[in-house]
Amino acid sequence: MEKEKFIINGGNRLTGEVEISGAKNAAVAILPAVILADSPCVLENVPAINDVAIDLHILRQLGAEVKMIDRNTIMIDPRPVRDLPVPYELARSMRASYYFLGTLLSRFGHAQVPMPGGCDLGDRPMEQHEKCFRALGARHSRAHGIVEISADSLYGTQIYFDKVSVGATINAMLASVKAEGQTILENAAKEPHIVDLANFLNSMGADIMGAGTDTIKIRGVNKLHGTEYTIIPDQIEAGTFMIAVAATKGDALIKSVIPKHLEPITSVLRKVGVVVMEYDESVRVIGQGTYERVKVKTMPHPGFPTDMQPQLTALLTLARGTSIITENIWDSRFRYADELRRMGADISVDGKVAVIEGVDHLTGAPVKATDLRAGAALIIAALSTNGVTEIDDIYHIERGYDNMDGKLRAMGADIIKRTISDDIRQAI
Repeated sequence: MEKEKFIINGGNRLTGEVEISGAKNAAVAILPAVILADSPCVLENVPAINDVAIDLHILRQLGAEVKMIDRNTIMIDPRPVRDLPVPYELARSMRASYYFLGTLLSRFGHAQVPMPGGCDLGDRPMEQHEKCFRALGARHSRAHGIVEISADSLYGTQIYFDKVSVGATINAMLASVKAEGQTILENAAKEPHIVDLANFLNSMGADIMGAGTDTIKIRGVNKLHGTEYTIIPDQIEAGTFMIAVAATKGDALIKSVIPKHLEPITSVLRKVGVVVMEYDESVRVIGQGTYERVKVKTMPHPGFPTDMQPQLTALLTLARGTSIITENIWDSRFRYADELRRMGADISVDGKVAVIEGVDHLTGAPVKATDLRAGAALIIAALSTNGVTEIDDIYHIERGYDNMDGKLRAMGADIIKRTISDDIRQAI
């Protein structure tokens, strides 16, 4: 596969409007959940991103029939799915592959899934997931990088999460939705994609109440049927474009969003000095000449999302004074700071705390995306400069953003995608 990179000639204000795609974090939970249906499902507003492509490949490998109706609408018939191991290399490509544990266990009483991969943000412990499976009556083992879970029957129970975990909350919902009796999840995650998964399962005939609060009650049902469902907009993609507009001093309408989902992001941007105007299904962002320092801690929803931390850092490199960001979710989320420093940013990192001294401007430089959101941060920084930036390893970015370069070009950005072979041909 040819290696690709983005080349960005910064300095252009982002203007006009942009349409936000379906939520990555909802899609990668809902796609494995289709396995639980006894007839076909049609999913709309599915983002055309690499993580979705991997999920669809896994579903096909397990036997599902997948038909692309159009670019963002997919029909999946899960009836031919068999009790097979999830392929090792596919699972290692993304974190959300572990949702197949919950769905395969629920359908077959057995699941074999490799340990998850995805962005390297630190340890991805499975203890909370395995605690849920054990509580429901399953047995589990780990060997050679494979998690294997089996159960003769699954029974409703009460589960308290030792710490808030989006992944474990989702897996507990998937595993218990057909269990006998009622399951109560306490200290559950409250993110919008948790609610979207619950709504999807309920549209299939599940009985789930309380999603979006810290207590979710799931009464098991005997079967789930196929459904048609539209995935919610991606709050992280929306937030990324909001910050990109702010960093370029632009003025743009971010369309097809749920403003309430954006409130943690909007609140911080307003403190920085960005003008954000909310409408029914869109927000208008108006960049300003100067921005103010802030102190931010990433927290589970409804706190400021960890997936927006790198993008906000990119903006704060241009704010007046000293900003402080504390990362409370992941251990290794500041690796991108080295790349921003190549562009002239003044960032010092001590463990989970980054101290950002605002500078007058950034400069273009060759940089590398270290993970999905770090790549988005580098794009934002590049757009704000008056020079040329080359961003390598953009496969990270394309794991979670649907046609990001095309959307940015439509807003006035000077961004192109090139392959290494293009560069070689030019040199010749």
